[in-house]
Amino acid sequence: MRWKKQLLTLSPYQPGKSIESVKKQYGLESIVKLASNENPYGCSRKAQEVLSAYEDSLAIYPDGHAGELRETLSNMLDITSDRLIFGNGSDELIRIISRALLYPGANTVMASPTFPQYRHNAILEGAEVREIPLIDGQHDLAGMLKAVDENTNVIWVCSPNNPTGTYIPENELISFLENVPADTLVVIDEAYYEYVVAEDFHNSLTLIDRFSNVIALRTFSKIYGLASLRVGYGMANPSIIRALEPAREPFNSNTLAQQAAKAAIEDQDFVVQCREENRKGLEMFYRFCEKWNLPFYPSQGNFILIDFRTEANHVFQSMLERGFIVRSGALLGFPQCVRVTVGSESQVSALLNEFEAFLEKECNAIV
Repeated sequence: MRWKKQLLTLSPYQPGKSIESVKKQYGLESIVKLASNENPYGCSRKAQEVLSAYEDSLAIYPDGHAGELRETLSNMLDITSDRLIFGNGSDELIRIISRALLYPGANTVMASPTFPQYRHNAILEGAEVREIPLIDGQHDLAGMLKAVDENTNVIWVCSPNNPTGTYIPENELISFLENVPADTLVVIDEAYYEYVVAEDFHNSLTLIDRFSNVIALRTFSKIYGLASLRVGYGMANPSIIRALEPAREPFNSNTLAQQAAKAAIEDQDFVVQCREENRKGLEMFYRFCEKWNLPFYPSQGNFILIDFRTEANHVFQSMLERGFIVRSGALLGFPQCVRVTVGSESQVSALLNEFEAFLEKECNAIV
């Protein structure tokens, strides 16, 4: 087979371990998964009701234009429907953008570490990847601008950033965008937008009005709790949407996903409740880190990256054996850190007890 040579150098995306596989491997009756930034409260009851009541034929293709979801979302956001594009999760939108703009001879700029699919898709398309290291967990926007040249087709900005949870203040982001060439697309990935409480977080709707080279990506996989249905969306100037649409697969968002997402949008009380509970959980983690003097990044997402000052895989393995799936930072660019999803209050409390037991054991071992 004459495979693309770059394909042979890539590893597939490594998802978090499944609950059932860990149960079987370690003989445990219950497992708490806090590795993939899923919503511990599930999805809106309204979305559940729509899914339970669905009676139409599964033999019929979905609405390729996502008409009802498009209308509901455009009304909520108060933008015209031609500013929206839908994907099989925002992951697919990342692939669509890469497919449309990246190729041999082009380059793309991003932070490091950040969401790995930016780099993954760029390599698949044969483009040059220019990674600019984070500074204290934050995007080095000045460094990213210096990396831009006449062949830079896409800049990726993840805010809040995965895996650090840090965000870019609005004034800094606007200053950055003002200095990006008009023919370079800036992708603002805000998958965790609905969890943000920072007062100086940017307004994407204002940015896409002001900058014709900006697209913002959001998803129903996080706070809306519809990760298994895979539906995300992008917001941009209509000219960007028109250019991207031919790279989108037909019928890429399925019927159930569209209907559940539409119902979820209409239940903003659920979103507010989840955001409030998430902040309570984060505060529990903050107090734990301060007690044990563990470095961490204050997060605007539904996860936290904690530096345990020891090998990340060691912490990860110890938690597995105790019935908790967390995310080792070894594959995320933080070899001594663990990224943990903020679960429910009871889940966080139980995990922190295990973290404390782990740290006490480590301290005794050192003594």
